Amino acid sequence: MLVENPILRGFHADPSIIRVGGDYYIANSTFEWYPGVRLHHSRDLKHWETIPSPLRDSSMLDMRGIPSSGGVWAPDLSYADGLFWLIYTVVRQPANPFKDVTNFVTTAPSIEGPWSKPVRLNGVGFDPSLFHDDDGRKYLVQQTWDHREWHHPFDGITVTEFDPTTMRLKPETARTIWRGDDTGFIEGPHLYKRNGLYYLFVAQGGTTYTHQEAVARSATLAALSFEAMPGNPLISNYETPRKRLQKQGHGSLVDTPDGRWYYASLCGRPWHHDDESSVAPRGWCTLGRETSLQEVVWDDEGWPRIVGGRAGRDVVDVPDVESPAAGDSVSPARHHHDEFDEPRLGLDWNTLRMPFDERMGRTGRGRLELRGQGSLRDAFELSLVARRWQAFAFRAETKMRFDPDTYQAMAGLTNYYNDLCWSWVFVTYDKSRGCRVIDVAECVRGEYRTYLRDQAVAIPDDVEWVWLRTAVCTRSYGYEYSFDGQTWFALSVTLDAAVLSDEAAPAGHCGFFTGAFVGLAAVDYSGYGATAAFDYFDYRETSE
Repeated sequence: MLVENPILRGFHADPSIIRVGGDYYIANSTFEWYPGVRLHHSRDLKHWETIPSPLRDSSMLDMRGIPSSGGVWAPDLSYADGLFWLIYTVVRQPANPFKDVTNFVTTAPSIEGPWSKPVRLNGVGFDPSLFHDDDGRKYLVQQTWDHREWHHPFDGITVTEFDPTTMRLKPETARTIWRGDDTGFIEGPHLYKRNGLYYLFVAQGGTTYTHQEAVARSATLAALSFEAMPGNPLISNYETPRKRLQKQGHGSLVDTPDGRWYYASLCGRPWHHDDESSVAPRGWCTLGRETSLQEVVWDDEGWPRIVGGRAGRDVVDVPDVESPAAGDSVSPARHHHDEFDEPRLGLDWNTLRMPFDERMGRTGRGRLELRGQGSLRDAFELSLVARRWQAFAFRAETKMRFDPDTYQAMAGLTNYYNDLCWSWVFVTYDKSRGCRVIDVAECVRGEYRTYLRDQAVAIPDDVEWVWLRTAVCTRSYGYEYSFDGQTWFALSVTLDAAVLSDEAAPAGHCGFFTGAFVGLAAVDYSGYGATAAFDYFDYRETSE
């Protein structure tokens, strides 16, 4: 059976893949997006179903005020002793010199939960994983962070024994087992044991176009006992700039019941401006970092090798497996229609920093109501629900009722990367004209601009509902409106999609780590909570 990469499209970074019996699971980073840690399930490595996330309420995860690209980094999912174990990092300050991280562990008897109250472990560094040794002992493996300006901040890989009885670490056992090579930026460690040897998989090179994965091994877990794999890195796209998949690196290893091995890694699919911009010489990744899969074989010396070379393959062969998903499932990435009939938001929807609750609004009985809070730059109180871009070309539309009486109240349809980079088409009130209007605004690396201003479209008094639509065509996108849902009018603004990419981070910024989203939002920074009602949302992938 052939699997086309990426297997998880759109923002699905830092995959941690495991197999439990005949079931495969992947956990991905979510950063500032809620719920924390995105989970997928498969029976055949090809058809992946989104399943409920473990960090679904504020008692499990509170990210109010955390900067964009902070939040939940690089979760690690494992299974041992009849339990699912989830290790994850919450980064409160993504910028240097400090990260201010807290690492947590939570467990569950089933992937569906219930998940235990998270236990704080340490803050030594990010990207922790839990290694279950065959003698019953457990170890936390993590990147180590050094804030001192005369040291490299990525200070090697640390192993610390973990006591599963007390759910605490034994800090006196901590030691550095690997410092990497001159590539630097060593992170994302995972330990495996095969034929009596410990194999350490680590990301390095930084999570951009220089990203890669390296391997080392040792007969023990003693300090600095690991030797590098000849011919490192295991996987990299640095020497293949025209390959469709780029940035491959940070990931994890899984085996199949018939003894085959696969490596799931993050990747990016860039597109290029006509001028081959020097800001992003290999292109722009508006879909963020996605998840790809590569087959692995073990050579005569016992080292893992990517089938097809260290740049991997776009199409991967996996075992044919009887799967309930195979043949009768449609990827939710292709089409997403929501009439908001259910009292809970569906699994494709995400919010920022906090779960969807009565402060943001409510859903059910054919309506999504969003209560206006802070602006789209607010990191504390924001009423926005959004889903990932999972294709370079798509249309998304909604039908909205909103009756504001101040310019401080706005609601509409947004294309959103983070608080610094977004745009939207929205309804607000124009006091000078005495009516509601439709306008378009954009925030580019923190600089805000309203486009139509005096030419904003007046909404007739007898119009109750307004339809809004966006059409994204890889490099550019725009907005449309309708007063009857049948006849559409394009607004005279064409926007650059590159602004909504990983590569759009301003100079000096720590980096953008997520991906573009499309969704619905309501703002009322006057504090009076003007509420918008959305009748439906429709996302449909298109050709260019």
